[in-house]
Amino acid sequence: MSEGTFLTRDGCDKLKEELKILKTVKRKEIANALEKARQMGDLSENAEYDSAKQSQAINEKRIRELEEKILTARILDNENISSDKAYIGAKLKLVDIDSKEKIDYMLVTEDEADYEKGKISISSPVGRALLGCKIGDIVNIKVPAGVLKYKIIGISR
Repeated sequence: MSEGTFLTRDGCDKLKEELKILKTVKRKEIANALEKARQMGDLSENAEYDSAKQSQAINEKRIRELEEKILTARILDNENISSDKAYIGAKLKLVDIDSKEKIDYMLVTEDEADYEKGKISISSPVGRALLGCKIGDIVNIKVPAGVLKYKIIGISR
């Protein structure tokens, strides 16, 4: 068994919801696809059957992954995490030194990362560079497009 996956309570709830959908809705869809393919006759040369079996295997693998993550989840309790430095679960207010644009990010694990929602993984170049920083720090981050220069102007939970 792994040592656990750090998750916010919201992130864990989302994984539980995904698991529920995979176990109910997705399994039923796959079962229907398998039944439909079986009715077509010879399974040895049935592309629909092979496709449905492959979907079933992928779905069951994801179910096992989610069950393991949820079982070993270590929910981050914000009350016990310092709010003066950027750690998992921290909401950061940054200003781009060059463009003066203000940016909001939340540091999360890979399982919760969603760039569109401003949730960046602590294993990404930006997340890794911001981890452990405090208000007032200026951070230079090497990314494929060049170097980002951010100043941390706020940290909250």
